[in-house]
Amino acid sequence: MKKKKISRYTVTTALPYANGPVHIGHLAGVYIPADIFCRYLRASGKEVLFIGGSDEHGVPITLKARAEHITPQDVVDRYHYMIRDSFEQLGISFDIYSRTTDPVHHETASAFFTKLHESGQLITQTTQQYYDEDAKQFLADRYITGECPICHNPRAYGDQCEACGSSLNATDLIQPKSTLSGNPPVLKDTTHWFLPLDRYEHLLKQWILEEHGHDWKTNVYGQCKSWLDAGLHPRAVTRDLDWGVKVPLPEAAGKVLYVWFDAPIGYISATKIWAKEHATDWEKWWKSEDSSLIHFIGKDNIVFHCIIFPAMLKAEGSYILPDNVPANEFLNLEGDKISTSRNWAVWLHEYLLDFKDRQDVLRYTLTSIAPETKDADFTWADLQAKNNNELLAILGNFVNRTIVLTHKYFNGQVPAHAPFTEEDNTLLKEIAEYPAKIGYSIEHYRFREAQAEMMNLARMGNKFLTDREPWTRFKEYPEEVATILYLSLQICASLSVLCAPFLPFTAKKLQNILKIKEEKWEKGGTPLLSAGHTIGAAEYLFAKIEDEAIAEQVAKLQQCKKMQVSQTHHTQPSKPDVSYEDFQKMDLRVCTILKAERVAHTKKLLKLNVDTGIDHRDIISGIAEYHDPDTLTGKQVLMLINLAPKDIKGTLSHGMVLMVENENGELSFLSPSSPQPNGSIVK
Repeated sequence: MKKKKISRYTVTTALPYANGPVHIGHLAGVYIPADIFCRYLRASGKEVLFIGGSDEHGVPITLKARAEHITPQDVVDRYHYMIRDSFEQLGISFDIYSRTTDPVHHETASAFFTKLHESGQLITQTTQQYYDEDAKQFLADRYITGECPICHNPRAYGDQCEACGSSLNATDLIQPKSTLSGNPPVLKDTTHWFLPLDRYEHLLKQWILEEHGHDWKTNVYGQCKSWLDAGLHPRAVTRDLDWGVKVPLPEAAGKVLYVWFDAPIGYISATKIWAKEHATDWEKWWKSEDSSLIHFIGKDNIVFHCIIFPAMLKAEGSYILPDNVPANEFLNLEGDKISTSRNWAVWLHEYLLDFKDRQDVLRYTLTSIAPETKDADFTWADLQAKNNNELLAILGNFVNRTIVLTHKYFNGQVPAHAPFTEEDNTLLKEIAEYPAKIGYSIEHYRFREAQAEMMNLARMGNKFLTDREPWTRFKEYPEEVATILYLSLQICASLSVLCAPFLPFTAKKLQNILKIKEEKWEKGGTPLLSAGHTIGAAEYLFAKIEDEAIAEQVAKLQQCKKMQVSQTHHTQPSKPDVSYEDFQKMDLRVCTILKAERVAHTKKLLKLNVDTGIDHRDIISGIAEYHDPDTLTGKQVLMLINLAPKDIKGTLSHGMVLMVENENGELSFLSPSSPQPNGSIVK
């Protein structure tokens, strides 16, 4: 394939929901890699537009507003500025950080929809959706709760059960209720506009599977191929909601653009805002064939940015498609999945307060464990080790020793070197290779590898200085020491250039110490300091992180977990009263488990074959996390045997085993205190 000529880069980052602050999972997966990429491109002399912004529409915003008895605008105003300021303090170098409540965005999204509608690229369909007759509105999935048909969690949402992780449709729920009124909703016809993705299936297959099979990450390519192989279907671009971009049609009162449709258009509207502020043309960034569009996202957004948004752009007809979507996997925290609802997260704004002026420590740690090919895990102990054993002991130590020795022996001036030996020339040649080596890894979205190469240069400098021991040779061989420190200072100067994409605050501090200006990337492999140049006094680039600071952060996390357990198990209100007649309908009996096995392709489900005293039957139960199936044969349990049968993962599950949940969320069986005949009735 002919290589594309690139004159400029349009780089976007997933728009974080403005219903909460940013956490380290967002940073490792999206924002730090994107910032490294853009800083490198700028240093390489490329024309770059780095776009970020807050996603301020959608149901999570309205849920937050309702819970806090404020307006959705109040919610997004609070979090937009918090997120924007946190990014800025971490050194995420956006050219613009916009928001989807901006009038320019509403105009842009409306115009985009209108063009698709008027050119016949959308279709309409009438479907049934749950409606709250008391609240007089259609209900988004998150406004509906009910019993999960898979694990029987009584508080599953209309789109997902957070207990067993199953994806659901609202109509799957048992005894659904509206969160607005508490009443059962009714199904009612509603008409929406759909993007017929099936029209673009052939084009997307050719573009992704044939053109990008060689240069997209395997996780991105694999997820796209799975979707395309399964076949694409029309997807609604509107929904019944009062918060969002209004559908610009007279017959669409009470409807807004679906957030998945309007959010990526936010990249375009942000470009328009930036271009107007800089009196330049916005279209070249999105419509010129010599522009390269790159989306940095997490894996949960792959389908939207690789299939749906490209289909939207093709339907509109005048936009380029992305050249790459380097999506990362997820970051876990201390061995557990990051959860904003459980407050199991390290929040950026809190880190910036607790670890003042240590932005680069977090950037370095998250880059070193970036989930580029598989999920990764952040621990506070690892952050401490990365700081103390790498940044401080290698990079900081090398720079500090070099600066101190230069002041001690040469009054802070770069010494004139003696003629280089063959070994010296080899060292200079190795230094010269680092810009290309690091740059290659960055251009191929291997940021962990790129940062490791940068640190290898610092390791090389540290070893060079240690091996040559200038502090033992100055009296006898001052010219040799001059050469040693001359070369060591050149490595320091190279590091000031080559560490900048990863450690921008450190790079600036090092440039100030060396009294040099910021240089272009290719200069990072060449001598930047002339003999006689005066450098500044030594300053520590990094400080040790003590055990107490780490223990405090771990304790904070554990406290969050305890509070969540307390809230889960001590503040839940009792369910509504039931009549004695309703209770009598339940047939509770003693049963024996005859066989237990895991349900394939699930983490939480076990298939139990039980003897009810009446028959032998299968039960699907969400207890695999807490019980080994090999230990359950012969165990007597209490069971509801007249629960209506339900097909779960291909098995007809007839009944429900009774469990008790402790304060840690662990599930235990309810069993008779002594053996009883199977089928014995529980009263």
